[in-house]
Amino acid sequence: MAATKLPPLSRRRALLGLAALASTSCRRRGAPAPPEPAAAEAAPPGWKDLAFEPASGGEDPQRALLLAPAAAGSPPLLVALHGRGEAVRGVEVGARGWRDDYALDATLKRLLAPPLAPEDLGGMVTRERLAQLNASLRDHPYAGLCIATPFTPDLRDRSVEGAAGFGRFVVERLLPRARAEGGCQAAREATGIDGVSLGGRLALLVGLSNPDIFGAVGALQPAVRASEAEMFSTLARRAMERHAVALRLVSSEADPFLPAIQALSDRLRQDGVAHELLVVPGPHDYAWNRGPGGVEMVLWHERVQRGLSPP
Repeated sequence: MAATKLPPLSRRRALLGLAALASTSCRRRGAPAPPEPAAAEAAPPGWKDLAFEPASGGEDPQRALLLAPAAAGSPPLLVALHGRGEAVRGVEVGARGWRDDYALDATLKRLLAPPLAPEDLGGMVTRERLAQLNASLRDHPYAGLCIATPFTPDLRDRSVEGAAGFGRFVVERLLPRARAEGGCQAAREATGIDGVSLGGRLALLVGLSNPDIFGAVGALQPAVRASEAEMFSTLARRAMERHAVALRLVSSEADPFLPAIQALSDRLRQDGVAHELLVVPGPHDYAWNRGPGGVEMVLWHERVQRGLSPP
């Protein structure tokens, strides 16, 4: 898919992107916070609660939810990372972020019963894009994914080196347990990582640092700076030299990170790194996560990780 072309953005929008990086939240300033999930609420059918004790004295306890659909065969496995809005609310809230705050169950229910309507994406979809999504679902019905949603830490050091410890947790502890308890596929091509905002940034860092583990790497509205385009492109280029990785960036027209994401896409293209850039309608907030964010993430990974053409 060719990169979406938009008119040049104002200096004010670019400055907003830098300001948003400082706060890196999935919620716009002034917008209401999502309702606090009920701590004692039982997980819906298909979800498992995974608790991890510290592997060493310097680690904090970790937690994740795992969606293991009752499907024939072994589904592909996607690691989905939440944004900073959940990271600052604690381990348990963060682990439930995609399920409770981003309404992932509702998204999956609609993918299983197409066609999608504009309201399934919060009205934040063009007629052309909606037709593409529905054509893909018509030709190949959604067959399900294992989805692991770990707590995503708000790291002080958000560099490649700073994210290495979290990456080790995902690769060495989360993925083996998800496969053992969810019956998920172990093949590299059937393993993906994605995330939104802060989670999108970490998905790029962890996924591109481990191309022998992840065959598909995506990022929704990733919290990146334009000045980091060379760093991320170098990381992606080195990953592609080791293994082919399906790589996609997704942003939205009112996303304050859009200028930086476009700069990153331009640098990737300049460096010959194959990737997709998709820009859709909408802001950088919970409504977007519950609409196009979740739909685009899940459907793209399910297609790519099953060896199908994405919409």
